[in-house]
Amino acid sequence: MHISEGILSAPVLTAGFAGTAVLAAATMRKLDMEEVPKISVITSVFFVASLIKIPLGPASVHLILNGLVGVVLGWRAFAAIMLGIILQAVIFGHGGITVIGVNSVMLGGGGLIAYLVWQQRFRFQLKRRALVFGALAGAAGTISSGIVLALALVTTGEAFQAVAATVLAAHVPIMLIEAAVVGACAEFLQRVKPDILAGQQGDRAGRAAG
Repeated sequence: MHISEGILSAPVLTAGFAGTAVLAAATMRKLDMEEVPKISVITSVFFVASLIKIPLGPASVHLILNGLVGVVLGWRAFAAIMLGIILQAVIFGHGGITVIGVNSVMLGGGGLIAYLVWQQRFRFQLKRRALVFGALAGAAGTISSGIVLALALVTTGEAFQAVAATVLAAHVPIMLIEAAVVGACAEFLQRVKPDILAGQQGDRAGRAAG
């Protein structure tokens, strides 16, 4: 789900870099060096998953896994995804340098939305809530990124309105796949290594309160 260079207008590109700067500063505050290895591993997962892409007009679709990044890293998801996008642009030319900002907001913002959805599991008493909210987080991360992509295309010009609708529709089946993958991963990690998931301290507090 990368936007290619030469498509978006200068104001949209500028807004993308501005949004990326704000989100990066906000989500990387008080970064502990002990978090770096975990962020590096998850960045690698995102990096590899995004390498396999299917061209679709001025954009491309592929497995994103920004929902999984959000479920594991929480607020740090934006930094991990931004780093992955920068490396993809520099090493493989995915997207391009000028659209790093927009792509970071699109995919990294989706990771943050996924994390917010994942945290809602504390409000419900379900036997398999890791599976349910992992799936919802995976779907939310994908569809929110698709919406940002469509908006970026639409705000560039009327010529891209039909393409924006097509690209957004193409992400519906990807959303379902992402939901299944992230839900299964979240349930597995909750069972074998729960501390790796974001928000586990709050989970323990919730259980104690219950």
